[in-house]
Amino acid sequence: MKRTDHDKLFKQLLQVFFLEFLELFFPEVLNYLDKDSIVFLDKEIFSDITSGERRELDLVAKAKFLGKEAFFLIHLENQSEARGTFNRRMFRYFSMLLDLHELPIYPIAIFSYDEPKRPESNSYQVAFPDFTVLSFNYRVIQLNQLNWRDFVNKPNAIASALMAKMEIKSTERAKVKLECLRLLATLKLDRAKMQLISGFVDTYLKLNAQELEIFRQEIDQIIPTEKEQVMQIVTSWMEDGIQQGLQQGLQQGKKEGLQQGKKDGELALILRLVKKRFGAVNRTIETKIEGLSLEKLEELGEALFDFTSEKDLANWVEKVG
Repeated sequence: MKRTDHDKLFKQLLQVFFLEFLELFFPEVLNYLDKDSIVFLDKEIFSDITSGERRELDLVAKAKFLGKEAFFLIHLENQSEARGTFNRRMFRYFSMLLDLHELPIYPIAIFSYDEPKRPESNSYQVAFPDFTVLSFNYRVIQLNQLNWRDFVNKPNAIASALMAKMEIKSTERAKVKLECLRLLATLKLDRAKMQLISGFVDTYLKLNAQELEIFRQEIDQIIPTEKEQVMQIVTSWMEDGIQQGLQQGLQQGKKEGLQQGKKDGELALILRLVKKRFGAVNRTIETKIEGLSLEKLEELGEALFDFTSEKDLANWVEKVG
């Protein structure tokens, strides 16, 4: 099973619904941000000294202050795993961005993991008993500290997606999935944006058989107009899932077809070599050769030149078959 790229998934969601994210969590920023000026910087990459790797920042947006010819950056960094040195890394990214662009930076960390649920730090400090050398602060959104019920009535695309990653009791998973889709249905988004959010929700709220039954029962209890809208979304993602499955099947079939073609070619070559070396061989030996895997056929092709008789061939095939 393909591993979910959480950072990529969050980056795509946040980039498409960037203003909605700010509106939901940092509405005060919208008071001084020129909404029409936003440009996302392409692949801000720095060397992470701690891990010894090159790291691409999740999302960096450049925007103008409203009514001014001055710019600033907004850095969003998603953290899908708990790490003790994250605050230091946020400061390092801040310093590198500041050095590179020489613009004010508004840093935001999004903690999207399920565990642990302890509150995360929102600062990095270097201090001595007699004075503080550095006090770096950043904004924090820790999803497992947020109650999904506080967002269910907010007409916001990001809310409809991120509820799937908030604090959810095991008995509420089916209900939360339905509420995500009910909220999504009210937003009247275009198909591509709706698919992005419904796919996000489906990734993080995959229901088991029992939960699916509860989900169906919950759908039956909502009013007909809402039910129709929700079912359109469910039908849409089911169709997308079927289409994706078909595409994967075709790709797999193509791959298997290539493998089979290679095996057939190898088999034909081996049989020609056998016939040229030993003449017509016993049909039992030939049948066993036809049943060999591609790997074993390739081994036989190399071993064939060491055989001095049909008996040597028969012994080899018997041994590996």
